[in-house]
Amino acid sequence: MGRDRLLIILAFFTTYFVWGATYLANYWAIDSIPVFGMGATRFLFAGFLLYGYTVLRGDRTLPRGRYLLNSGIIGVLLLSVGTGAVVWAQQYIPTSTTSLIIAFEPLVVMMMMWLVLDSRPSVKAFVGAFVSICGMALLISQPIAIGGAESIKGLIGIVSGMLCWGAGMLLRQRLDLGPNRVRATAMQMIVAGLFLGIFSLSLNEWDGWSYTQITARSAYSWLFLVVFGSIAAFTAFNYLLGKVSADKVSTNTYVNPVVAVMLGGLFNGEVISAQSMVAGAVLLAGVYFINSAKH
Repeated sequence: MGRDRLLIILAFFTTYFVWGATYLANYWAIDSIPVFGMGATRFLFAGFLLYGYTVLRGDRTLPRGRYLLNSGIIGVLLLSVGTGAVVWAQQYIPTSTTSLIIAFEPLVVMMMMWLVLDSRPSVKAFVGAFVSICGMALLISQPIAIGGAESIKGLIGIVSGMLCWGAGMLLRQRLDLGPNRVRATAMQMIVAGLFLGIFSLSLNEWDGWSYTQITARSAYSWLFLVVFGSIAAFTAFNYLLGKVSADKVSTNTYVNPVVAVMLGGLFNGEVISAQSMVAGAVLLAGVYFINSAKH
């Protein structure tokens, strides 16, 4: 097995399982840390660690303006809004339901590729889209999953995050981020963290908050998000986007919901209804058709 092939397999494994666990980690982290402030500190800390790593590896050149701008655009789309909006939504929607809705992402990517890149999907992809929509309708029709004004706010946040994530995935493969992939990933996180930090301050999230309020569970969850959710998984994600197509990278949506649902049920006391399980199976079947179709 070649080195590139092995790295691709390891990168897929990381995005599949680590990101599945981040749904619960995010929920626990924001239990005692301001939502957008948590994201800001997470990405800034991870970004500066990665940037420092590139310096230690011998890359002491300052990033070019073009690379910084392009990385910043991707960072805001993928992390500030793409991730930030979804984490915010988890205040109103259970982690397991959130992960199943995010499984809709390949359809979003497919439609963007069609509308923006004129890459017309195949008949099989359209069948997958129809099946996915049926699964999504079955999922969100449950009062236990989506009910009331607060949950609608969460759903809007998730949809906004999905749209920005899809746009970021497509742009990532078309913008020049420089020769150093790790440096590019670090700059994306730093810009995203600054953006979220400014937004957090504008909302006065920190008013009346004290570090003494942080619970041990929130602290460990934040640490997991920095080391594994940000540094390991996002580095793997960026590596994959440089090696395979965006719709193939989004196949993590097959496994992420399974991991998230299991962890939510086991450790967070979330009720997983039979309808949710059926809806998830139908939705993921549609995702399979979309991702296995030839464009």
